[in-house]
Amino acid sequence: MDFNKRELININDSNPELCALICERIAASPQQRITFAEYMNLALYHPHHGYYNSDRQSIGKQGDFITSSHWGADFAEVLAEQFVEMWEVLGTPHPFTVVEMGAGRGTFAENILQYLQIQYPDLFHILEYIIIEVSPVLQAEQRQRLAEINCVKWCNWDEVVNNSIVGCFFSNELVDALPVHQIILEQGQVREIYVTAEIQKSIQEEINFIEGVGEVSTPKIAEYLDFVGIDLSASVYGDGYRSEVNLAALDWMSTVAQKLQRGYLLTIDYGHPAYRYYNPRRREGTLQCYYRHRYHNNPYINVGRQDLTAHVNFTALERHGELCGLDTVGFTQQALFLMALGLGDRIASLSTNDAEVLDVATFLQRREALHQLIDPMGLGGFGVLVQCKGLKEDEKGRILKGLMVPD
Repeated sequence: MDFNKRELININDSNPELCALICERIAASPQQRITFAEYMNLALYHPHHGYYNSDRQSIGKQGDFITSSHWGADFAEVLAEQFVEMWEVLGTPHPFTVVEMGAGRGTFAENILQYLQIQYPDLFHILEYIIIEVSPVLQAEQRQRLAEINCVKWCNWDEVVNNSIVGCFFSNELVDALPVHQIILEQGQVREIYVTAEIQKSIQEEINFIEGVGEVSTPKIAEYLDFVGIDLSASVYGDGYRSEVNLAALDWMSTVAQKLQRGYLLTIDYGHPAYRYYNPRRREGTLQCYYRHRYHNNPYINVGRQDLTAHVNFTALERHGELCGLDTVGFTQQALFLMALGLGDRIASLSTNDAEVLDVATFLQRREALHQLIDPMGLGGFGVLVQCKGLKEDEKGRILKGLMVPD
């Protein structure tokens, strides 16, 4: 295996127990190497030491990154309007189920349920709200936050019966955190990034993780690239070009499609269509690491104590969804989606009314929160993909409000 020397990196603020466990996994693997996807899975999701399963405060203004829900209740309240319309399009089924996948600290769920209870009590009283959360630490916080709301329950995927959900599956910044395979071009051939380890003996034992390059671990990687219409052998791509392949996202979508009987899948995340994702000028891929509100591109430091993400290939989600029986309803940017659902009215109202009753600091803070949600260089540039299953033709013909071009 050829080694990429630039990735020989000393561990910094890493979890030593997790590093040792990853090292053991590498030692027990064929050729003493694991794919980057396996490394990322361990770094994020190890049951005891992974980033999302640790007891550190990772999400929010005091953590490593902020999601839309942490800028106030407006994000959830505006999306509630879309869920209400979906319920109406489906003929006001009883019950109507919202399945939130990856609920963070439960802030979104709390905000949306409080809003529905006050503004749309007819829906609230027949609503089932299911949370699928792999992190026991986050689930414990969610349970505490939502303890007094009776319609909420927590399930794993096995507990959700196939073809049982009538309603909407929803995720916000979930798919970007699924483990990805990293690929690199060598002499015009697609090869895969692997991770191995080196133990240095000094005053105390130190583990260095090292990147290597080898043959692809599965033919699914080539199938994926062909599926989304990308030919990395084209002359516009040169040696050293690297990117990611997210096979886990396809598995996730297959699972959602199996569970959904009738309704919608709403996915919000940062990403691109395939032709932009695999732009020849994006030679280093999209993998990013988030640590204490700073991002960098070194996944081999702060192991277990930083978030690892890769942008979402929305073309792959759309096309695989079609294979799974999910029709594409529409794709837009978060800024346009939220404005069409009434966020613009909230901004206008804030400018004319709230300035008279709020103190200056509170007014400015609320205005910043609203504008953060539609900032085209930030959250506003996120992609919003809506897919559906089991809808009648007249129901499919209704354009959801969030997908309308705002005035």
